Amino acid sequence: MRNGFAVATQLPDMDWPHDPDGEDGSEGRRKYGHAVIAKKVNEEEDFPLDRDEFVAEYSDDPIRLDDERVVSLGEIFEGVEQSEFEDFVDFHTAVGEAMRENGYWSYEGADQFVDSEA
Repeated sequence: MRNGFAVATQLPDMDWPHDPDGEDGSEGRRKYGHAVIAKKVNEEEDFPLDRDEFVAEYSDDPIRLDDERVVSLGEIFEGVEQSEFEDFVDFHTAVGEAMRENGYWSYEGADQFVDSEA
């Protein structure tokens, strides 16, 4: 299904699935996956960051992984083992690893952007 609603988990108290990008779209793919999660963190004020508190606050928020899949932040964080993050880089590293290990990361590869005929 185009917006990923067929694969989106909907919890009983959740107001979605809907298009989490709204009418503005995904800003040229800048509102996908890891970027959406990172925008929920204030680099200057939120660290050290407690995983459980972060998940309690944002667990039901929809995260668009790509143009076809939307999952909850809580679903993604089921794979994040680290309980506290010292800084933004630490947070990014742990979340990125969990997303890759659990199939929540899509990457087209370098061939997508390089002309191999040149």
